[in-house]
Amino acid sequence: MQVLSIQSSVAYGHAGNSSAVFPLQRLGVDTWPVNTVAFSNHSGYGVWRGTVFEAQQVADVITGVGERGVFPYLDAVLSGYQGAPEIAEVILDAVAKVKAANPQALYCADPVIGDRGRGVYVRPGIAELMRDRIIPSADITTPNQFELELLTGAEVGTLEALLAAVDALRARGPRIVLVTSVEVLDPSEQTISMVAVDDTGAYVVTTPKLEMNVVAGSGDATTSMFLGRLLQSGMDVPDALAKVASSIFGILDHTRRTGAGEMEVVAAQDVIADPPLEFVVDRLR
Repeated sequence: MQVLSIQSSVAYGHAGNSSAVFPLQRLGVDTWPVNTVAFSNHSGYGVWRGTVFEAQQVADVITGVGERGVFPYLDAVLSGYQGAPEIAEVILDAVAKVKAANPQALYCADPVIGDRGRGVYVRPGIAELMRDRIIPSADITTPNQFELELLTGAEVGTLEALLAAVDALRARGPRIVLVTSVEVLDPSEQTISMVAVDDTGAYVVTTPKLEMNVVAGSGDATTSMFLGRLLQSGMDVPDALAKVASSIFGILDHTRRTGAGEMEVVAAQDVIADPPLEFVVDRLR
């Protein structure tokens, strides 16, 4: 299995490709990272150094990968945070070229826009770009609840509203939608859920909400593991959902226990390949 991952990167910590690549590799997926930014650390620290690559620079790297004859063998293209609107066109061009070389290849888009608490943290125009250009081209998309609301213009205050918003998103292109950080199912806020929907149905998995400092990159890792699991032979959406929920819970629980300021992805790597705790996946419809 091979994936082309076009995302941001950080030298310190785990975000973008720096969070997504290792979990895919741990699942046995060869991953070719193309970085859209090179930052010292993620922007949540308030101060960072580095650069946003020009769209042509990103395109040149992708062209060079294509020149190695890789495109016909790619199983998927993965994209996440985009530092500039022009990057979207580069990504969509790469997706088109990969699918021309291998029509079975998937495009998995993590529509990184923001989250509850922080609000929107991407540049102006990125949210609209995700809504109008990226989502219609994706086979799989993984918004959090906050991003789902922005992408659909719908307030998600109930399970019924959440499923209606997912249906609206699927109608615009993606056949598989994974919604992370779902909080509407538990008014007590003691748990957190993920909801996945495809043609076979809608599924939910719920895990305890861990008392810990917020760490970056969990969404990037979740998306990469979900894609990696779906690429595995015989793995369907509910199976992938169960594995990913258990893996990300294990990573975050290890991070909580160590008190680390960044996700302990490498130290907790065994729960990526073989999560010891399986959470129950329920069918919603």
